[in-house]
Amino acid sequence: MRASDLKSPLAAFLRQTMPFSDLPEEAILALARQATVDFFPQGTRLLSRGKSEVTHLFVIQKGAIKLFVEENGTQHLMDIRSEGASIGAVCLFHGTRATMDAETLEDTFVVAIPRQAFLDAVVRYPTLAQYHLKALAQGNLDRAFEAMRHRPMVGSTEATLPLFSQTLADLVHRPPATVAFGTTIQAAAREMLRQGTGSLLFREPSGAVCGIITDTDLRKALALGIDAQAPAETIMSTPVRTLPATATCFDALMTMMAENIHHLAVERDGKTIGVVSSHDLLVVQGRSPLALFQDIAAQTTFEGLYPVHSRIPAVVRTLIHEGAKAGHITRLIAILNDHIVIRLLELLSAEIGPSPVPYVWILMGSEGRREQTFSTDQDNALVAADISEDFVARAGEVYFEALTSRMEEHLLRCGIPRCPARMMASNPAWRGSLSEWKARVDRWREAPEPTEVLNSSVFFDFRPVFGRIRLGVELRDHITTGCTGQTVFLRHLAAEALRARPPLTFFKNFVVEKDGAHKNALDLKTRGLLPFLDFARVMALHFGIPETSTLGRLDALLAGGHLSRDLHSEAREAFEFLLHLRLVRQLEQIEAGQPPHNYIAPDTLTALEKRTLREAFGVVSALHEVLRDTFSLRI
Repeated sequence: MRASDLKSPLAAFLRQTMPFSDLPEEAILALARQATVDFFPQGTRLLSRGKSEVTHLFVIQKGAIKLFVEENGTQHLMDIRSEGASIGAVCLFHGTRATMDAETLEDTFVVAIPRQAFLDAVVRYPTLAQYHLKALAQGNLDRAFEAMRHRPMVGSTEATLPLFSQTLADLVHRPPATVAFGTTIQAAAREMLRQGTGSLLFREPSGAVCGIITDTDLRKALALGIDAQAPAETIMSTPVRTLPATATCFDALMTMMAENIHHLAVERDGKTIGVVSSHDLLVVQGRSPLALFQDIAAQTTFEGLYPVHSRIPAVVRTLIHEGAKAGHITRLIAILNDHIVIRLLELLSAEIGPSPVPYVWILMGSEGRREQTFSTDQDNALVAADISEDFVARAGEVYFEALTSRMEEHLLRCGIPRCPARMMASNPAWRGSLSEWKARVDRWREAPEPTEVLNSSVFFDFRPVFGRIRLGVELRDHITTGCTGQTVFLRHLAAEALRARPPLTFFKNFVVEKDGAHKNALDLKTRGLLPFLDFARVMALHFGIPETSTLGRLDALLAGGHLSRDLHSEAREAFEFLLHLRLVRQLEQIEAGQPPHNYIAPDTLTALEKRTLREAFGVVSALHEVLRDTFSLRI
């Protein structure tokens, strides 16, 4: 190997440009020796559709090239490619003439790799073909996720959790212990002791499982003085929550945490093959999210809850090392935060007494969508039951004032900052009876002013978490039925959504902050995620979909035939990549002792991350086209 090869500017360029950066050093050097650097002034026609022979792969070193189709003197722009991108690959693979016109938009330098040299490399390294033949390729996304998974983190640990690699079938080592109806409580306890199990399933004469009794149920029966000779089915729980044997440990973990249960029946081909307990997951996982969840439930003081939230990043870091993606992780963060909120409200209710008026505590914004990362505010509201007696309603308001103001302070001490816009239940504007909330929603819908549109965007993502849940369900039904097909209001929401443009310039460079604390950084939340959030919300409202999460809304739009399968796949992948990138960067900030935020400097990204980020942003244009067509916004 010549020393000059190692110092070659062409080799250096290829080493940092996808997908050549993944090739072994000898392959990069071989391509660099055969390539040339060509300069084309602005306005140079490089290729003409149907006429030009494609003899080289052009990799843009500096500048920009537009791809278009010219028909009857009119140019139809197809794409703009900038530094690091290439043109001509597909034609080289198939040996065809140019399929699009190509012209430089500015003075441009390209690295020209001869056709045969490129094809020889493709034969030896098939990933070159895979890369060039896919736009937002799942392979690239997987590699981007994998790169983020292995990104060095301050204080990182090698310990991993088998949450995503092990299925429930791996945990089932024996058939379930079962008993028949009529077995006494005492006999059931003896059977559990004999079989060394913490649960028994009850079977009907047909063989179907219809209930479960656990050691916890036996302790409660003993404490309550229930006759030990009574039938055990009097203390069983029914129905039995089940998951398929193919479900992962993570699926079981999320189900147990969300439903506050400790046992799951495992099914295969419609038959119960065993029971998995929370203890099984703890043994398999060692330190796990479930342990943190149980710690929250065990706290009896506010002071005990304050430090719990700060332990979530350590759990998340382990999940990322295990291979979890943002959709899983943010759901986990949401459940942990939900239970912190629930436990705080339980302790407050014990401290100040029960409410004179039934109410439900609701979470809005990213909390409502279950898309929380580490930089989230207190976005909550309170919905009270309708009370005819005026004095009871006034007593309720006094109670809610005390409850919400104390809740705000406790959440703050848990590490969850106040909402800068004061969209919190401690603000009287975000409290009200069910009838008042329905009237407020109707007013937003019927007279959509800019402030109302903003309020509704945050509020319409709500979900109930504590109290009289039925109140939240009824309000959600009112929103779903009231907004479906409301063209005028939804056109306002859609028009507002179109304002959130992807942060790319005409030449596909990133749009960054020009000054301030985050100068030269990109706002991943406002400029990246918001277009996806807005699109999913307005389309879900239009088609009467009650789901609140962005991924769930996209899935429901696909299932209802309102979104093409290709666009659904691209939108889902792009959104999850952006969310994952935001999550990982915030985790790095926390581990470096910095407050988490939503900004990222493009020059800190790898070549793969930059390319995937550009492609993710490119999906927004397609989503905006759907909004324009759906709501007739082509003005």
